[in-house]
Amino acid sequence: MDNPVLLTQEAWSSLQTAAWAVLILPLLSFLVNGLWLGRKHERAAGWTATALLGATLACALHVASGWRSLVLQHPELYPSRTALAWEHVWLNFGGNLSARLGFYLDPASVMMIVVVSAISFLVHFYSIRYMKHERGAGRFFALLSLFTFAMLGLIVSGNLIQTFFFWELVGAASYLLIGFWYTKPAAVAASKKAFVLTRFADAFFLMGVLLTGVNTGSFDFLVVNGPAAAAELNRTLGAGLFAFKLLSVTTVLLYMGAWGKSAMFPFHVWLPDAMEGPTPVSALIHSATMVVAGVYLTARLFPLFAAAEHTLQLVAFTGALTAVFAAAVACTQTDLKRILAFSTLSQLGLMMLALGVSIPTVANGGGGAVTTIANTAGYTAALFHVFTHAFFKSLLFLSAGVIIHAIHSNDLRDAGGLRKKMPWTYISTLAACLALAGLWPFAGFFSKEEILGAALGNGHFTFVAAGLLTGGLTAFYMTRYFVLVFHGSARTHASSAMNADHAGAAHHGPTEPLLMVLPLIVLTVPSVLVGWLGRNAFLKDMLPWTSSATAPVEHLEAHAGFPWMVLVATALALSGIGTGLYLYGRKRWTAGYADDRGPWLYRILRDKLYVDEVYSFLIRKVGSRFVITPADWAERKILNASFDQGGGVLNKLARGLSRYQNGQVQRSVATALLGLVLLLALYFSGSPLPHLFGSLK
Repeated sequence: MDNPVLLTQEAWSSLQTAAWAVLILPLLSFLVNGLWLGRKHERAAGWTATALLGATLACALHVASGWRSLVLQHPELYPSRTALAWEHVWLNFGGNLSARLGFYLDPASVMMIVVVSAISFLVHFYSIRYMKHERGAGRFFALLSLFTFAMLGLIVSGNLIQTFFFWELVGAASYLLIGFWYTKPAAVAASKKAFVLTRFADAFFLMGVLLTGVNTGSFDFLVVNGPAAAAELNRTLGAGLFAFKLLSVTTVLLYMGAWGKSAMFPFHVWLPDAMEGPTPVSALIHSATMVVAGVYLTARLFPLFAAAEHTLQLVAFTGALTAVFAAAVACTQTDLKRILAFSTLSQLGLMMLALGVSIPTVANGGGGAVTTIANTAGYTAALFHVFTHAFFKSLLFLSAGVIIHAIHSNDLRDAGGLRKKMPWTYISTLAACLALAGLWPFAGFFSKEEILGAALGNGHFTFVAAGLLTGGLTAFYMTRYFVLVFHGSARTHASSAMNADHAGAAHHGPTEPLLMVLPLIVLTVPSVLVGWLGRNAFLKDMLPWTSSATAPVEHLEAHAGFPWMVLVATALALSGIGTGLYLYGRKRWTAGYADDRGPWLYRILRDKLYVDEVYSFLIRKVGSRFVITPADWAERKILNASFDQGGGVLNKLARGLSRYQNGQVQRSVATALLGLVLLLALYFSGSPLPHLFGSLK
């Protein structure tokens, strides 16, 4: 592989400064607000954080522009389209194995720093009004900036060690944000749930990182993704029934981190509960940051995964299962933010499906190297969907925040009749819903078309069916969501978690605060246009490799087009919209059944296939009986008992010695003389002690 060129020329000085600023500015926001300003002037903390994130966005755009003009347009200098704005040795493990802290620039990282900076800036701006009357708003803005810093650090990592460091920092920051309302038991439980489940998956990720570094001699992505690294890992360990491929084990362990962070089934249970945090947190975490980190990691290691065919199959399978499962569950939920959370799960599944549908062909090259030839259409489609999804999903969450702010409830059964009272939110939500449903000419249409085309072009007909089914269900539940919120008449659900009288009264005067509506208007534009503008750039530039003498990789073009497949996908989306309009518009169905007398399939989906109950049973019953109880017995009967016995022996010795430490000078002198006599006796008896005395001299 071509090594990235470190940018040291004078022409790069402004780009290097901007690259440093991309990380330093959000970190500065965290330090200023967390240590000082946020405690004294909460409103000033919000504006300060927003201003610093606006500067971060400007620097990110400068980095992207500089990379495009100085790297992408000079393939003779940068054949891998990769460069390092700066780099420093961070940890040296001996020999050639080290971890570096740097700013890695390639098509994927450049795209992500712009998207994350833009979404984070808009969320900060939105939060100024949303958190106006919240206690601890200064702490909120400090944590929001910390989360942004961690995510940007993860994106620009050029090696696995730096990635893992910021990966864990993202998890810690999300834990603090989800549990921001620490006096609310549900929020505390949700933050713990997210932290424990993602840390469980991260333990396997760490094992994969260590296996990769030890066996390939490097943690750098360009080395790990090279043919020599795949050849080194592509060996069999063990024998007979216990034989396994080291490459498969390593890539599966690495994927486990992405599996947990992007909440693929069955590790998805933490993500819907994360809605207990403030709505701006949901918008940031569920659009282009934390949950997309797993997709980004899988894409970053895609060349290595392409050499492990079974791992790619696992990626595609978990993605398809999550996409269909989450879309079906979203059709039955009544909480505004949980509907969008399951929608996020479904779209993440489509991204993973796209990454997994490439068909790798591994052949032995010269010198034992492994040449990987893969269709990269799935890779580009996945990153394209990451790009488009970021805008319309953050738009949906922020618009949900405006709705919740107006009706003082998260329950879909408390909404209704808001179209005329909230026109800007109505238009923005409509655009986001159509984009998510995948209708032309909105952004989601183009990226979903690429995903289905990649799966069909590679012969994965089962995954094509899963994608089509997901698209139809998505159009249905978003139509249900939209109609029940904005059309019909105002409703008040008696069992709402909020005060029923208060929720009903809110319908008399819902408002659209300017500081909350402006980000909606801004995000509506890319939700409509970004598919048109970004499609060609992604198909052209978003490739995981480049051909070179050391890594000959064939870049097969994305699918030439399957018009009938696009027509089928559009027809399914329209049928989902039509069904939603018929059931919830014309027939006036309610958001959900008031009791448990609904159809059995509805009850199963509403309860999310009882996955949470299975986890509870495994932890409380199986785990308690076979892990916690034996461990408690071993602690009490063995560990504590051994310490108690040892302490008893020491106590008896101490009591015995205390008899001779009673302050009587006569006894102390007598004891010293007795000791001297014994030493002299040993000295003249020929014992080895004379040597000791000689050495002491």
